[in-house]
Amino acid sequence: MSIRDNFCPKCGKPSDTAGLCRECRIGNTPWFTCDNRVKNVQCPSCGARKQVNTWIDNNRERDELAPDLARSAVHFHADVKKPSIDVVAVDNLTVNRSRASLVVRGTLYKSPVEGTCTVEILWEKEQCDRCNRISGSYYEGVVQVRAEGRSPSTFEVQMSASIAQQVEDNLQAGGERLSFVSDMNEIPDGLDIIIGSQHIGLLIAQAIVAQLGGRYTTHPKLVGEKNGRQLYRITYSVRLPRFQKHDIVFTGKRYYEVERVEAHHVRARDLSDGTAKSIRDEDIERIVGNSRNTMEALVAFVDRSMVGIIDPVSSRSVEVARPKQAEVRAGDHVSIIRDGDSLIIVR
Repeated sequence: MSIRDNFCPKCGKPSDTAGLCRECRIGNTPWFTCDNRVKNVQCPSCGARKQVNTWIDNNRERDELAPDLARSAVHFHADVKKPSIDVVAVDNLTVNRSRASLVVRGTLYKSPVEGTCTVEILWEKEQCDRCNRISGSYYEGVVQVRAEGRSPSTFEVQMSASIAQQVEDNLQAGGERLSFVSDMNEIPDGLDIIIGSQHIGLLIAQAIVAQLGGRYTTHPKLVGEKNGRQLYRITYSVRLPRFQKHDIVFTGKRYYEVERVEAHHVRARDLSDGTAKSIRDEDIERIVGNSRNTMEALVAFVDRSMVGIIDPVSSRSVEVARPKQAEVRAGDHVSIIRDGDSLIIVR
């Protein structure tokens, strides 16, 4: 040992640097700190968690959350390398309190270090922003689903409700917690969808029109003012077309099945010979029904131009024109629709 060697000013041992030796540096460095307690705020209705001032959706149970909450109480010094935290045990003291025991490890100034600490976890309940709005009947608009000159069919109402639910699920998955459907009311004229944000209302209206056709308009109404900003509720008026896909219509003494609805006409298939035709809306005499609502009937006999069908209601044999586009044989079952006393083979 020479006069040029470095000594630790605290313990007198040789030092690699001009300052404290490695052991004394570690002893003088608070290499980790541990908060006495952490708090978890959770919505009792939907289970969402509050982080700082933001609510996030959560589907984890208390036993899954506790270790991560306990680890969040530990803070390492910037010089610690390879930090690790092991949760040894979590004891539930009461419904609102738990205690977690931790073992903390790392490497400080090339030497392994280890310590222990205890963290108290507080479990608090608070209604989240979304549930608070829903329970308070808050809404920013209504999507009204109606049809031109008729009432929407059961299929259209169910499809509209399904589309609204799908749009809500997509927005919720993307983090838009306040874009929700608070209620859906089926009425004789159609469907009313109560929505929690204007954004989801617009997306639902656009999705219904894209799927079922028609058009939509928006009708804002001033309902108040907050912080100098005017507040509006918007009615999204969705108007489904007069005709829908698979409608069976009658025009020119022939029956057609609608295959596509366009601006002022429909593309339809002639049920007698299968040919396609474009028909103007005003030329259609009446809607007979929809092929989604057909009945099954037994074919009793077939000749060149006629088919004998057993009426599923009266059980009597009824003769109808033999369709040219389909192969029908005795003993087959066909889909039919009723127009007064007449039966029409759909497929």
